[in-house]
Amino acid sequence: MIKAEHISMRYFRKTGTANYFYAVQPTDLSIQPGELAVLMGRSGSGKTTLLNMLSGLLKPTEGTVRMDDLDLYSLDDRVLSRLRGTKIAVVPQGRSAIDTLTVLENVLLPARLCACPLHVEAAVKHLEHLGIAHLKDARPPELSGGELRRMSIARALSQGPDILFADEPTSDLDDENTFLVLSMLRAFAHEEKKAVFVVTHENDARQYADRLYGMDGGILTEK
Repeated sequence: MIKAEHISMRYFRKTGTANYFYAVQPTDLSIQPGELAVLMGRSGSGKTTLLNMLSGLLKPTEGTVRMDDLDLYSLDDRVLSRLRGTKIAVVPQGRSAIDTLTVLENVLLPARLCACPLHVEAAVKHLEHLGIAHLKDARPPELSGGELRRMSIARALSQGPDILFADEPTSDLDDENTFLVLSMLRAFAHEEKKAVFVVTHENDARQYADRLYGMDGGILTEK
């Protein structure tokens, strides 16, 4: 379980006199095993900033983020990095492939980096479910945007994390693959009893959510 208590992200800027603004207002949030939580909101509303704080990628200005009994931001970089490679998986919004590696090698990369066992068969199975197993030996420059997106989802699922964060996982996808990805993420939460947190502007994601949140102006609300 991820539990955030009074976390915020505040940035300073010069406006004649020193001032600051909140990208994320002080927020409490918990993400439970077995649940798919969906966060919706306009671009610039603070969704990605919140996801990055929850996933151990961005230290909050204030507040704490705990995974079970661990305070993420009290850990040193080495321990936190290993935690992100084993217990926490992130599907980033931007491109995250390494062009010199094949698709399968990209999917297995987190396991290699943390010296974890390589579950090749499971990785190939995720690629099959996402319809891109035939591309496992291709390299990222040969893939479309939608295929790259599905590769990053396969990589996150193959980590076998306790919690999976996905930032706009259905961008670049058509309706059929949007349904496929959201169904897989919901199944991962429900069947594997994992916590899944999805940031999206895709209205169809509402029907998959166990918990639905909205964000506007850095303020989080549950719908």
